[in-house]
Amino acid sequence: MPIRAPSVAVLRAGGVLLLAAALAGCNREPAETAPPGEATAAAPMPAASGGPAESDYGTPVKDRVATLGFLNKRNNITQDIVLRSGEAKRIGNAIVRLATCERTAPWEDPAETGAFVQLYVEERATTEQKLTWHKVFSGWLFKNSPSLNVVEHPVYDVWVKDCAMKFPGEEDSPASAAAARSAAKPAGKPAAPAAEPDDTAPADDAPVVEDGGTPGDSTTE
Repeated sequence: MPIRAPSVAVLRAGGVLLLAAALAGCNREPAETAPPGEATAAAPMPAASGGPAESDYGTPVKDRVATLGFLNKRNNITQDIVLRSGEAKRIGNAIVRLATCERTAPWEDPAETGAFVQLYVEERATTEQKLTWHKVFSGWLFKNSPSLNVVEHPVYDVWVKDCAMKFPGEEDSPASAAAARSAAKPAGKPAAPAAEPDDTAPADDAPVVEDGGTPGDSTTE
């Protein structure tokens, strides 16, 4: 029996199905990728060449807490992020990780506050590529000198607001100790004012006034 070749209509129908399947595959949203391990693992201590040297005085590095500002330029929403050294926080398609923070001692001038921050963003270079995580920033940020190092990203921005730490003597300074003693002193009942002398009482050497007479007068029988 001779084998018939497929008709033109069948070939056209198959081509349409293949084209539809290809388009469906292009429009399908790629599965979300997991953040890289380095974005969620404990942050390593930054090298001294990357910024100011770590100080051995004051609060230990692991106990320091930084307050960072975070801006999403898509919706113009700003929020504060509070992180301990080595912690990371995910906000949407961004992960902010704090390695450590530092501020100048009270006797140093000018005053400065810095934090070693890393920013990871899940994004795609083109519409044909799937979402992948990229490290877009890693370095020191400074509160009073923000132009020294900035986060250059079209969507997200991060900056330093504070670093909670203390240096030796700050908590035991004379001014703070005096204020603490004053605040701890109980408020007692106020003492009664001293009694004022009675001006109406006659003095011992004052002349005696008798009824019907004047001072110094006396009647004789």
